[in-house]
Amino acid sequence: MTDHPAPDTAPHPEAVRTGSLLAAAREALERYHDVVVDDDGALTFRHGDVPCAVQSTELVEGLTMLSLTCVVAWDLPDDAELARSAAERAGQGLFGTLGVIRTDRGMDVTLRYAFPAEGLGSAPLSTLLMLVVSTASQLRTELVDQR
Repeated sequence: MTDHPAPDTAPHPEAVRTGSLLAAAREALERYHDVVVDDDGALTFRHGDVPCAVQSTELVEGLTMLSLTCVVAWDLPDDAELARSAAERAGQGLFGTLGVIRTDRGMDVTLRYAFPAEGLGSAPLSTLLMLVVSTASQLRTELVDQR
């Protein structure tokens, strides 16, 4: 009988780093929200009426990023004034980049923020994530009120 080497079942180092960063984000978010872990490891939650998702990726060794995407509003009227208002608001933001996507049903608005998060403790990570999602919620209120 020939001995066969056991297959390497150790997780890839990148998967370990992104997984541990997502675990830290989950812990930070669970202070305020019910968090769901999707099949691909992404975290999803709602901040009021704003659905949000957090993903992690390693850009290069030693630089693992968290990416937070919030769907601020959807199916807004494709209105030039509303788009201008969203663009103006995007220029004022410190935490995130606004995107306006035109669809068959109107405009969708997203807020995205990506940052290196390795080494952040739970409290600072929680604070940073809440700054972004509270901005998304405030923006949603402003845009929906303008309809």
